[in-house]
Amino acid sequence: MSRVKSGKTTHRRHRKVVKAAKGYRNLRSKNFRDAKNALMKAGQHSYKHRRTRKRDFRRLWITRINNACREHGINYSRFIDGMTKKNIRINRKMLAELAVNEPEAFKAVVDEAAG
Repeated sequence: MSRVKSGKTTHRRHRKVVKAAKGYRNLRSKNFRDAKNALMKAGQHSYKHRRTRKRDFRRLWITRINNACREHGINYSRFIDGMTKKNIRINRKMLAELAVNEPEAFKAVVDEAAG
């Protein structure tokens, strides 16, 4: 039986990996071995940060809501407690948007929750 060489297949696979690493610095964008390692690490980071992004945005929204609440003389925890007791269901993302872009509407929500 004749010997089968896998040069074309290997070259295609290497080219695909190096192409995916385009934009990386130094040998990470040119050398197959370094590019493969860089892509593996980048994949780990992107997997991890898809989860932490959700936490980060929630923290940002809470901070914005808290600052806006304090301008109206109430703190975040009392505001959220008031909203829960009054059965006002607006998520934190929308509350933060109201606080930044629609201060009058946010004040109305605060008055409703506090009163």
